[in-house]
Amino acid sequence: MSCGKPHEVPCSEVLARVYSYLDGEIEVSGCAEIREHLDECGPCLREYGLEEAVKRLVHKHCGSEPVPTELRTKVLSRIQAVRVELEVTDFRAE
Repeated sequence: MSCGKPHEVPCSEVLARVYSYLDGEIEVSGCAEIREHLDECGPCLREYGLEEAVKRLVHKHCGSEPVPTELRTKVLSRIQAVRVELEVTDFRAE
């Protein structure tokens, strides 16, 4: 996914780090880089908004129940697989 414009931080890197960004697990300088990229890149901003909405929805419905590590790993693996599929599809379309 990309808007076609050059960015200091590539779209693929921003999208790979979006959950860490949402969870506040990235150092301050990394947050600034991601925020700058999101301000410049509509497709990444939309993806970020979707991920943020999913996180809020899960939090709302799961409350304070801890997420099993195995489930988190499976979900993140599946998300990564779908992203790779989408990138391959986008690449073939170009």
